[in-house]
Amino acid sequence: MSLKTFKPYTKSTRGTILVDRSNLWKGKPLKSLVTTKYSSKGRNNNGHITSRNRAGGHKQKYRQVDFYRKKFDISAVVERIEYDPNRSCYIMLVKFDDGSHAYYLAPQKIKIGDKIESGSKKEIKVGNAMPLRDIPVGINIHNVEIQPGAGGKIARSAGTSVTISGIDGNYSLIKMTSGEVRKIDSRSMATIGVLSNPDQKNIKIGKAGRSRWLGRRPHTRGVVMNPVDHPHGGGEGKSAGGRHPVSRKGQSAKGLKTRDNKRTDKFIIRRRKKKKE
Repeated sequence: MSLKTFKPYTKSTRGTILVDRSNLWKGKPLKSLVTTKYSSKGRNNNGHITSRNRAGGHKQKYRQVDFYRKKFDISAVVERIEYDPNRSCYIMLVKFDDGSHAYYLAPQKIKIGDKIESGSKKEIKVGNAMPLRDIPVGINIHNVEIQPGAGGKIARSAGTSVTISGIDGNYSLIKMTSGEVRKIDSRSMATIGVLSNPDQKNIKIGKAGRSRWLGRRPHTRGVVMNPVDHPHGGGEGKSAGGRHPVSRKGQSAKGLKTRDNKRTDKFIIRRRKKKKE
């Protein structure tokens, strides 16, 4: 996939950069694998706003993507690669030998007509899924389970992957993109390859209207509010606040560690790299 730029006929097209999706499926998704999706618009069950600056957006339908890959020892053929509005990477529709269909996350370099399989001791090929114990060290993988049988949780967004850096007894050492190294049960499933649409990070939406299509409402900076509305508010003219940056409710916004899960600390071998300031 390549990037699309536009001639500056308007102020919005001057800065717009989008991903060219001309090679993707242009029809509708498979009806049996689609369900209705209701937008919460940032509200909870009482109708109160719990996530600000969210509402509207284009109507979407949810594609039932299979993150479990439990259909073992049955080969499937990639029928088409589709755009999914609910995630940043692309998805692929596969047809099994028994005639059933499923949606999987589409890795890079997968082509229409390729055959893929799930199960133990399968060929190390892009799109195949197998337990971590059957995958060699150094291979790029995605859609990794944290617990066996719980479905893929790690490395599911566009252009991402993790690698196996070693073996420790019944555990595999997984190196994340952030630099963190974590132990995961070697019976957990993972899929070979790097996920599709790596150019997602280069998109520039170009105009506020495109944000509204995505369900994002305008965001007001704290420094332009009054003191009653935000800790950064108040002051004469354009003042920056003169204090450490915090959220609307006072929580530190720069570098505060909020992780509090001591139960799984034992599985983290090395913490993620610190950002350079």
